[in-house]
Amino acid sequence: MAQWWQLLLGLWTIMPTWAGHMLLNVCMNAQHHKREPGPEDELYVECIPWKDNACCTATTSWEAHLEVSPLHNFTLVHCGLLTPSCQKHFIQAICFYQCSPNLGPWIQLVGPSGQGERIVGVPLCWEDCEEWWADCRTSYTCKSNWYSSWHWSQVGNLIGTIRVLFFQLLK
Repeated sequence: MAQWWQLLLGLWTIMPTWAGHMLLNVCMNAQHHKREPGPEDELYVECIPWKDNACCTATTSWEAHLEVSPLHNFTLVHCGLLTPSCQKHFIQAICFYQCSPNLGPWIQLVGPSGQGERIVGVPLCWEDCEEWWADCRTSYTCKSNWYSSWHWSQVGNLIGTIRVLFFQLLK
């Protein structure tokens, strides 16, 4: 019986290492991602941290910085202009989503067909959260739920009718 527990303990210590290796250095199966991560010398501003090993192309990184991004037919200024420091945080998040090859632990299938993937539940450092909140406290949004309350059209995310300061949503 003691040998059985030793075997289980041994597998328990080896398996996370093996599984962890499989979750790093991979690109999502998603619309604007490369098949495999690799160097990208021409990444744009907020996407530069991934230039040595990226899941995005230079074009994708540039499109992430546009006011109305063709990446997902989405505009961050759906409810008026964001302060530059606030907009920077959202662009960094887009670059993280598009470029990082280390999202494996948070990748989930979009639907039962397995035709795409997304990330869910990615942790955010407390310091980053505090800085993001401080930089966006005077910017507006027209959505209380950025995950599910959008109304989409062929021109992108439609503007809501109620403008709310970001800090009011996070009280």
